[in-house]
Amino acid sequence: MACNVAIGVARVVLHLPDSGSLKSKRQVVSGLLRRLRQELKVTAAEVGELDRWQLAELAIATVSGDGRQADRVLAAALSFIEANSDGARITDVTTELIQL
Repeated sequence: MACNVAIGVARVVLHLPDSGSLKSKRQVVSGLLRRLRQELKVTAAEVGELDRWQLAELAIATVSGDGRQADRVLAAALSFIEANSDGARITDVTTELIQL
């Protein structure tokens, strides 16, 4: 019996206009990542723009037996980020669905 595996990955770039230091950026980003993991049961990490005060690059991943469900989880993650980002704006999003 074949098993379907779908991996959904999103790369999200945030602009944090109110951030005046790496410390303030980390507070916003780490809180957002923690809440994403808790609320949506996804894997989430800051993966780029680590030394820039007003930019953050995040990666979010989910694994499912159904590609549509993986897409829904990523869409929910993007909506969650928009609603809970403490003044940060999404400036770029790339998503990919991998079927195994």
